[in-house]
Amino acid sequence: MSQVLPEMNGALPDLGGVPLGLERADIAFAVNGAAVSVNVPPLRRLSQVLRDELQLTGTKVGCDAGDCGACTVLVDGDPVCACLVPAASAAGASVTTVEGLADGRLSALQASFLAHGAAQCGICTPALLVAATALLEKKASPTEIEVQDALGGILCRCTGYRKIIAAVMDASLQPASLDFRLPQSGHAIGSSPIRLDGVPKVTGAEKFGGDAFPADALAVLVVRSPHYHASFAFGDLDGWAKKHPGIAGVFTAADIPGKNCFGVIGPFADQPALADGLARLRGEAVALVAGEREAMLDLDLSDFPVRWSELPHFLQPGEAQAGGAALIHEHRPANLLTKGFVERGDPEAALASAAVTVSGAIDTSYVEHAYIEPEAGHAYMDGDTLVVVACTQAPYMDRDETAKVLGLAVDKVRIVPTATGGGFGSKLDVSLQPLIGLVALKTGRPAALAYTRNESMISTTKRHPAEMKATIGADADGHVTGMIFDGDFNTGAYASWGPTVANRVPVHASGPYATPNYRAEGRAIHTHGPISGAFRGFGVPQATIMQETLYDELAGRLGIDRLDFRLKNCLRNGSETVTGQRLESGVGIAECLESLRPHWARAMADADAFNSASVDRKRGVGVASCWYGCGNTSLPNPSTIRVGISPSGDVVLHQGAVDIGQGSNTVIAQICADALGLPLDKFRLRSADTAISPDAGKTSASRQTFVTGKAAEKAGRALREKILRFANVSEKASMQLDGSAIGVREGEATRRIDLASLDVDADGFVFRAEETYDPPTLPLDAKGQGKPYAVYGYGAQIAELEVDLKLGTVRLIKITAAHDVGKAINPLLVEGQIEGGIAQGIGMALMEEYIPGRTENLHDYLIPTIGDVPPIETILVEVPDPEGPFGAKGLGEHVLIPTAPAILNAIRHATGVLVTKVPATPTRIRAGIREKDGIREQEARR
Repeated sequence: MSQVLPEMNGALPDLGGVPLGLERADIAFAVNGAAVSVNVPPLRRLSQVLRDELQLTGTKVGCDAGDCGACTVLVDGDPVCACLVPAASAAGASVTTVEGLADGRLSALQASFLAHGAAQCGICTPALLVAATALLEKKASPTEIEVQDALGGILCRCTGYRKIIAAVMDASLQPASLDFRLPQSGHAIGSSPIRLDGVPKVTGAEKFGGDAFPADALAVLVVRSPHYHASFAFGDLDGWAKKHPGIAGVFTAADIPGKNCFGVIGPFADQPALADGLARLRGEAVALVAGEREAMLDLDLSDFPVRWSELPHFLQPGEAQAGGAALIHEHRPANLLTKGFVERGDPEAALASAAVTVSGAIDTSYVEHAYIEPEAGHAYMDGDTLVVVACTQAPYMDRDETAKVLGLAVDKVRIVPTATGGGFGSKLDVSLQPLIGLVALKTGRPAALAYTRNESMISTTKRHPAEMKATIGADADGHVTGMIFDGDFNTGAYASWGPTVANRVPVHASGPYATPNYRAEGRAIHTHGPISGAFRGFGVPQATIMQETLYDELAGRLGIDRLDFRLKNCLRNGSETVTGQRLESGVGIAECLESLRPHWARAMADADAFNSASVDRKRGVGVASCWYGCGNTSLPNPSTIRVGISPSGDVVLHQGAVDIGQGSNTVIAQICADALGLPLDKFRLRSADTAISPDAGKTSASRQTFVTGKAAEKAGRALREKILRFANVSEKASMQLDGSAIGVREGEATRRIDLASLDVDADGFVFRAEETYDPPTLPLDAKGQGKPYAVYGYGAQIAELEVDLKLGTVRLIKITAAHDVGKAINPLLVEGQIEGGIAQGIGMALMEEYIPGRTENLHDYLIPTIGDVPPIETILVEVPDPEGPFGAKGLGEHVLIPTAPAILNAIRHATGVLVTKVPATPTRIRAGIREKDGIREQEARR
């Protein structure tokens, strides 16, 4: 167990041989200008002291290793990682946290962050603000390079850094010059007000999963398997607990009162909350230890009484499907979870008669979500109701699965989402919710758990590794005539979102192009590797790499410009997709590609000029497109929104779409405001809470703006109609809130409705509306024909880069991104999503490769830093879809999909080498160049 468990106790490593259990001491220092004294062990982390002793939770903890920088504070004016500073080192020092950056008002820097949209989820924002403050005190108008140097040690997974850089460089603007007024009635759509939840993000007041543990909560530790596959048995648990003062209980699968099985898709649910005698993956939870916080801080789990019997394991789909391979789940032959299939026309005949065909194979790796906030939350009993307060993307799914595991009625479980410090898909799955729920249920006391970085990375879901091959053919005029795609997706030990990936990939593997003859199959295959789940695209980014790199090769074989080739084949209004769905309107891929044309011409000319003068470094330009169906694939996907008017004149919006940084709290309110016809500043949000807000569905599949936004539009219009009917006026009338009264004006006539004089309902509303929207889709038949999505989004990107031919290193120069969003509800938030998605696409293309047992921290697992993301030019294309709210389409996942293939195509343009194992690390690029040069030498000898 020693290889897994020591990183999970939250205590400092041994420093200079001083024992961790050192007696407490009084340590005095200043925090944000006030003198403080704490009585703690001198080696306790400063980050823990600030958070636990002083309740300054604006200082975040993302790794406890100095890798993420989220805990950055100023000590005597210098930025430091508070997780690496022993409390004793702060004695006599002056410490500044994010809470001390302003005194009753926003600093210029905080205001600039809001104005630029530089805070998305907000978990890294306090550290960035603190470090930038130190920079600005030395240099009021820093250069971009100086900003990158100052903030280079702080990771952000949401923003793509570009707006952070702009915010710091523009911070010399006075806050008074930044207009934070919210738009008036009828003008919310298309405007970019500051995020409605933005101020707490920049002041440190935002509460994430680990920020508000009850003082009397039991701390929970999880015992996890150190083996990929093992049987196990426990020894004397009670005796072990008695030897360790402060332990309140040890819990195993035997203590689970309900069905010890959960999953995001009911028919495929297969994962135990606590493994029962058999662990199927490294990091699987097998037991819980709960105790008093101080006792648990230094608890050594290396002597926990569990005996392991390691069993054979396999990590690759090929091994899992080999003849005689043991089954991971007895009811899944050949370790096949499921497969998806789409077929249209006669692809073999089309390829046989094609003027040109190209074939290829590409493998991709596990990709870690690497959100800066590890999973965290607490649970407590409120009477006979279990309340779980935690970070999540799917509160209603959490409620249902937690209730099932703990044997409770659904109405006896309440999920209260905290702010969520990034999710990107992984926080759709249940993690700690049933674990802390079990402890609270069994002990009657609150229970709290925050995963360590290592614990988060070994136990939560990843992007599916894919092994793909495809063939595409075209006629002599350059029209694609047929395509065959085949992909194996490593879904790991449990199902998670494997069925969704297997079914979504065949629908999308053609790209946004007319493909009359087509066959695609995607298979989700079990291994003993990490569980693969949802990650911004559900397998489509992997499939797009396969398709788009072949498109480049096909264009080259045909002698057609790569951009022109895509325009020649792209879907348009009236086209039919590979599932036979006729797209009547709203198809914006051609507009995206056309908008890139001048940028393409300039970039190609720049590359040619550079390459003619350079020998060891070459520039490349790549292009790739994407399409993505918004919402569930051919399945019900409803969202419900409630909005009402209070007697005091507030518009109360029950907005259950969890905002994980993408901006749904603001965007949904903007949609509802214009549909209702009242200004945004009158709105008061009641965010996701299963006890008070209707189910707005999970935050995934780029569905919230489209699906929940449509429900908000319907609810706003319904509420407006009720008020106008009450006033006995037509729909042409206008409304205005004036304190506790609504003025309704039609023509010259005005009627005043005294809200305080009206009866209120159970929710305290005098007028209310609640509306549900479910996108109209149709099931796919045996050949994958049907209408899987009601709305698609489209995009295309150009990547410009430079490759060092001797080292294989890549320097990104610029990315130009054109995305059809239907209608940009909030253009600033749209830009932020595009930049953040591109940053994750850069990581997928060039550096991110999760290797079980090796890259289980943010030191060995690399994600893009502030210096890795080049300038990004965003082009917003608005081709309205009549199904979307005000014409809007989803965006969140689309923006990542084209980035990696555009980069790979640019690397090939620069070097002549296509890297077929992603990420394209320098080693792989250099190997490709050597192989190409070797082939050329052989040809020259002939």
